Amino acid sequence: MEKLKQFLHRKNVVISAQRYFIDAMSAMAQGLFASLLIGTIIKTAGEQFDLAMLVEIGKYAQSMSGPAMACAIGYALSAPPLVLFSLITVGHTANALGGTGGPLAVLLIAIVAAELGKIVSKETKVDILVTPLVTIICGVGLSYLIAAPIGSAADSVGTLICWATEQAPFLMGVVIAVVMGMALTLPISSAAICHALGLTGLAGGAAVAGCCAQMIGFAAMSYKENGVGGLVSQGLGTSMLQMGNIIKNPRIWIAPTLASAITGPLATCVFRMQMNGAAIASGMGTCGLVGQIGVYTGWLNDIAAGTKAAITGLDWLGMLLICFVLPAVLSIIFCQIERKLGWIKEDDLKLQ
Repeated sequence: MEKLKQFLHRKNVVISAQRYFIDAMSAMAQGLFASLLIGTIIKTAGEQFDLAMLVEIGKYAQSMSGPAMACAIGYALSAPPLVLFSLITVGHTANALGGTGGPLAVLLIAIVAAELGKIVSKETKVDILVTPLVTIICGVGLSYLIAAPIGSAADSVGTLICWATEQAPFLMGVVIAVVMGMALTLPISSAAICHALGLTGLAGGAAVAGCCAQMIGFAAMSYKENGVGGLVSQGLGTSMLQMGNIIKNPRIWIAPTLASAITGPLATCVFRMQMNGAAIASGMGTCGLVGQIGVYTGWLNDIAAGTKAAITGLDWLGMLLICFVLPAVLSIIFCQIERKLGWIKEDDLKLQ
């Protein structure tokens, strides 16, 4: 057993939740962003400005989501070059066979294939043959065995969540907004979760609301400590920057979380805000305004499908209030109450 531990240590195979479900998932989200999401944005811009070249570029980028996710996962696991490059095939296969739940299949299968590839890497004199053979055969073989069931399971869970949101928009609006908002701030990927589960429709709208509440909420309530730089880095970057401060004083998380519990049901019940663009955008909040671009793309998709007549003033008002105004106002109000109670003290929200 001791020799096995030493061997795994030498191969940098670290079996842990941190490595597989935080580091790998966060990297997978970046792979998704650099392929599917950016491709969707480029394609939408091309369609709006009637630029066929941009539409084609966007489609090519979207089609590479499987390989991009797998390579990103391999990078997070410190896979050597031959393993990393071999994961391109694994990612494409797992994503294709996994269907709409492909991202979850890619996550699990790419982790196994990458670790097995790392184990055999540079252990033989014909490494250039052995390493890609093991990585690809194991990854593709697993894809044929379990990608479809994993994809179906993820799709079923996502469908159930979307259905439940339609049936109980208030309750699910609160739950989804709070959970996805907190996931965005934690060192895990809300974007990857939304994409893996296919959270669109009202459920996607609630997820957008919750993520925006965390990002805009922290940006607004910490403006005194962090100024314009903090406003931009949190409001258009990520609320994850506050994670260190949350560990020191968990009460600073109350204000934006309460804000998300309010904006979530407002999004589902009052404004009926739906996110029918790429599901990954549901978990991006205001990061690069990706969540808002996703909502807008969804409007265009609905109009093209004939389920929506036109984009209305109420649509734009709802997006403005849910994504920007209410998260800022509510978080500041709740934060001030906490400051008066002594729960939040000077510099508790200051970014290092």
